[in-house]
Parts: sequence; C-alpha cells; structure tokens
Amino acid sequence: MSEPNSKQRNATISRLSTSDADFNHQLDALLDWEGVSDKAVQARVEEILASVKQRGDAAVIEATNRFDRLSVSSMNELQLTPEQLKKAFDHLPSEQREALSSAAERIKQYHERQKPSSWQYEEADGTVLGQKVTPLDRAGIYVPGGKAAYPSSVLMNAIPAHVAGVREIVMVVPTPDGVLNELVLAAAHLAGVDYVFTIGGAQAVAALAYGTESVPRVDKIVGPGNIYVATAKRAVFGQVGIDMIAGPSEIMVVSDGLTDPDWLAMDLFSQAEHDEDAQAILVSWDKAHLAAVEAAIERLLPTLEREEIVRESLRRRGALVLCQDAQEAITLINRIAPEHLELSVAEPGAWLDDIRHAGAIFMGRYTAEALGDYCAGPNHVLPTSGTARFSSPLGVYDFQKRSSIIHCSAGGASELGKIASVLARGESLTAHARSAEYRIRD
Repeated sequence: MSEPNSKQRNATISRLSTSDADFNHQLDALLDWEGVSDKAVQARVEEILASVKQRGDAAVIEATNRFDRLSVSSMNELQLTPEQLKKAFDHLPSEQREALSSAAERIKQYHERQKPSSWQYEEADGTVLGQKVTPLDRAGIYVPGGKAAYPSSVLMNAIPAHVAGVREIVMVVPTPDGVLNELVLAAAHLAGVDYVFTIGGAQAVAALAYGTESVPRVDKIVGPGNIYVATAKRAVFGQVGIDMIAGPSEIMVVSDGLTDPDWLAMDLFSQAEHDEDAQAILVSWDKAHLAAVEAAIERLLPTLEREEIVRESLRRRGALVLCQDAQEAITLINRIAPEHLELSVAEPGAWLDDIRHAGAIFMGRYTAEALGDYCAGPNHVLPTSGTARFSSPLGVYDFQKRSSIIHCSAGGASELGKIASVLARGESLTAHARSAEYRIRD
C-alpha cells in the first residue's frame, strides 16, 4: 500500500470524446504499442540461443544461475518429478485445491467441444478427398515464475494440449532465487504435464526449440513471458511453432450507463494491475455515467494492493471515451480489436453480429473479465495489440495439424489429369504435365 499522501493524487486517466477534432490522432497515440525489443535485447537473446544450441544443458545451467540467481551444477536440480507435483497438489489448502480442480474441469469441458474430426467424402467417380487431423507429438508451455506466478496459465496452456491428444507436454517455469510456487506445481499435476523444468527466459525457449541432453525438443511453444521470452519466441519461429507474440493485457468495456460505476472501475483495475503497460478503456455514450466511473476510480484506487501499478497504467494507457451512440461504440470496438471486450449493456446478444474483432467477449453486466481469466472455461490466452483482427484465442486447434487426403480412382485421375495438364503446361512445368498425362485413359 502506498503512503497516504500519494493516495491524494489524481489518477489522471484520459477523457476522450469522438467529437473532438483530433480524436483519431488521440486514439492512435493511446493504442500505439511497439512490442519489438531493442537491438541490445535482440543481440543478448541471439547469443543465448546460439549458446544453448551449441552447448545444451551446460549453457542452460549457466544462464539460469546467472539470471535467476541460483547455484546449481546439473539439470537434475532444475527438473521436478511427477511425485513433487502431486505432493504440491495434495498439500494445498482444501479451498485452493477445490478451486483449482473446478477450474481445470470447466476448462477441459469447454475445450473438449473444440476437438475437430477428420473427414472424407467420395466423388461420383470414386475419388476420395478429405482431411486428417493429427495432434502434435510434443508441446512446450512457458509459464511465468517468481513474483508473477500464474497457475491459471498452466491450466489454460496445458489442458487444451492434453485434450488435443499431444503425446508429451513439457513445461518450463523460472524460479528466481529458488522460489517455487506450490499452486503452479499443483496446476501442472492437474493438467497432465509430463516434464517440468525450473528454467526461464531465452534459455528456456532455446532449450524447448532445439532440445538439450535433458530437455526434449518440442514442436510448438506457447505461453507468455517477458521481452526476452517474446524475442526468443520470434527468433525460433520456423524451428518450432509459436502461439503468438503477446503484448500487454488490455480490456475494453462498453457500458450503456446502467451498470454500477464501482463494478466498472474494478473491471478496469483488473487489467491495469497486471503491469504499467496494460490498457483499460471504457466507452459510453452517457457523459454523466463516465463522470461517475471516474469518481469511482478515484475513490477505489487507494484501496488496491497494487495501487501504484494501476495508477500508472491508467495514466499512461487508460481512457474514458465518450461516443455518440451504440453504433459508434461498435465502430470503436472493431477499430481497437481488444483482447478482452466487456459488453455491459442491456441486450449484449444484439451486438454480436456487428462485432468482428475481439479476442473474448464478456456478455452482460454480471460477466466480469476476471471470471474468464480463471474458471469460466474459454481460454484466457488471447490476441493482444489489435491482433484480434486476424488471430484467435489459444485452443485445441493450436495443438493439432491437418493433412489433406487425396485418393484418386482411375477415372478420377484421368479427368483431373486433363485439367492438370493444361494448367501445368500453362506454367511451363512440363514434367508436372507429363506426370498427370500418364494417368489419362483416352
């Protein structure tokens, strides 16, 4: 908690209006986020990646000792056993154990519904076409550690992989100063994680991407991390798959003016408390309502344990936006493409058809974003920084790949060969053409 005199400062959250002449410029400046690391970070990450690729475990141990302030001599000291994970789960207070189990079950049930099926169909001439869905052999999940320990991230990353049918799940989680979070370990047990290594940073990403003597090489890496992790994920893409390059957490709330201002203030805080770069935006066409929310922000801010972080986040990247009407609010939603969208309005279902870009949509006054973070069921790993324009939440489909099935009958090959021949010769690829022509019967 901050000192009393600091509590008297204003939050200085921006007040914007779509009727302002420079509104578009103001909004662009507010939304601007450059998540690309500087050259110094990139150079350090490249050095670590190359070292791990060349020296394996030795490089991982060296970097872990340096950056996490440890003094280990072998990878055995950086690996947790299934027994340790189960022990962590068994020794949780009953309230935590039950909450974690309930959340895990809800997440599993939701993601079970995402499982796609392989399919085929047969054409009149007997040619069969289709698609085969296959899970990845091995997935790596990165889980933040130390002060930022998130058991919910373990569940959200590992359970979809498990449901997808991934054969092995390898989890990495840094433990600065040797601090283990029992909830994180318990979540790993519940989610069916096969390997847990207490490593983090670029060295952990490198170990997952390239494999070492101890860390199995994975096919895809998912999960959030700091700028070093994000930079490393970008660098190894192609060697392995990655889920996304995550930016700061963000929420956009649209209110019709009838939701309790205290609720809305706390909803904004729930994202702003992640870090100083997080973004919280409230949009309404009710000016008096925006003033009431601003007053609630000022009144409730001093009650927060993470007051200073929230205050700085709101000052830097927060905004209360006055728009003309509901239609203009929808236009803003699609322009911003928020990670989290709360529709705190009377008939949220009527809005859905017009919303094209949002990571997760929270419907109605009672659906706090926080419920989605932990236990509603849908995944909380979501596209940030406007990438909801082309990206989706993490899901079962991220841990599976699809193969095309083509099985031509003799008649089908003959007919397709005629088409392929013409097109191949049009591209001057005569071996293609002749290969197809061999199958033409007449």
